[in-house]
Amino acid sequence: MIQLTVNGESRSVEVPPDMPLLWVLRDVIGLTGTKFGCGIAQCGACTVHVDGKPTRSCILPVGSIGTRQVTTVEAIGRTPAGQKVQKAWLDLEVVQCGYCQSGQIMSAAALLAAKPAPTDRDIDSAMSGNICRCGTYPRIRAAIKEAAKA
Repeated sequence: MIQLTVNGESRSVEVPPDMPLLWVLRDVIGLTGTKFGCGIAQCGACTVHVDGKPTRSCILPVGSIGTRQVTTVEAIGRTPAGQKVQKAWLDLEVVQCGYCQSGQIMSAAALLAAKPAPTDRDIDSAMSGNICRCGTYPRIRAAIKEAAKA
């Protein structure tokens, strides 16, 4: 039995410790907002926060979490940065197909929590590795800048 804290709630899961956190979140706990993209931590679709830091959940063994706090896209709106990012995403109609957006939002919220007034370089660095097949990068950048102003 593995104990986790996900979105502020204590969870007990009976899974092997080497199971990726992504599958625990989606298939065991039922939080399907975090997406599977590549399975090798290259696309960013599976990004969650572990103690506030953006983390690729597709390669993170659940047994390595310990007492750290996991936050998924389902709860990111409870944070000030997450609220600003979600509002900007809606206001600027960032989403096209939407598949990558939970990971994009999680990375953007972590950036704004750490740097409330990010430069273009900060945005590039924080968002690198979050792939959007629809090419909404200009809207993503604009939304991050809008959220930073809020």
